[in-house]
Amino acid sequence: MIINTGQRTDIPAFYAPWFAGRLREGYVCVRNPYDPRQVSRYRLDPEVVDVIGFCSKNPAPMFPYMDLLRDYGQYWYVTITPYGRDIEPRVPDKHRILEDFRKLSRMVGINSIGWRYDPILVNDRYTLDYHLRAFRQMSEALEGYTETVVISFIDLYQKVRRNFPEVREVTAADRDYLGRNIIEIARDHGMTVRACAEGNALARYGADCSGCMTVGMYEKAVGHRLHVPARKPARDSCACYLACDIGAYDTCAHLCRYCYANNDTAQVARNMAMHDPASPFLIGNYREDDLVHDVPQTSWADGQMSLFDL
Repeated sequence: MIINTGQRTDIPAFYAPWFAGRLREGYVCVRNPYDPRQVSRYRLDPEVVDVIGFCSKNPAPMFPYMDLLRDYGQYWYVTITPYGRDIEPRVPDKHRILEDFRKLSRMVGINSIGWRYDPILVNDRYTLDYHLRAFRQMSEALEGYTETVVISFIDLYQKVRRNFPEVREVTAADRDYLGRNIIEIARDHGMTVRACAEGNALARYGADCSGCMTVGMYEKAVGHRLHVPARKPARDSCACYLACDIGAYDTCAHLCRYCYANNDTAQVARNMAMHDPASPFLIGNYREDDLVHDVPQTSWADGQMSLFDL
């Protein structure tokens, strides 16, 4: 099966010691965000967990614990954007993240790491030309360390409009212009652009619009086929295979103004104050009214057969 860590928060950046403890103890508990009494308990055992997926803006705090992951398949996305602290108040220096990306790529291999340059927003400071200059510089720095870069344009969900009222939608013309040029720059540096939940509009320029976290990408990372159960996408525009996320909403202290996972920055502080590195839960611990469900888990691997032998 596949365990995801990055749809709701940034575990490597803020909770690496906790996650290392979960790997050592071999299980993790996750509250249902819509019914907190319902608790899913997952085994963290490489016999049943084929891949662990990560998505982080700062993977470095996980580096001391990478030996704990050596028996697991891994796929990492590292998000590196060109925004300053006006948009991403607590994201580390981008030059440092670029270096950490290269270091991580050397650890896990080029098939197990991708770059996310998203979400793309446009305003008077972050213009079309600004994005293309930044994307070219970052592509040069990451050439040879990944073959995948994901782009998407900002979605104006209600929470985004509330936390970032001056944000504006990226026009269709700007999406087309940026997408076409980004795809060309990426190609020059050995990367394929994957468009995240953007439909097929950029396919004519060479983008892969099949999804940004697909079963095929997991298979390439682990080197063998995975017979995954059918699963309904999280949203109609998303073709990715995402499930079993062990994070929690309103727990990411990067406080990016466009964040889709934080609803209330004040709640982030309250939740993080309840974090116990020794707890099986990311936030808090067991409660008297918990209804704990041990999730049935099996490996989806096809006999460890190498893709290159098929």
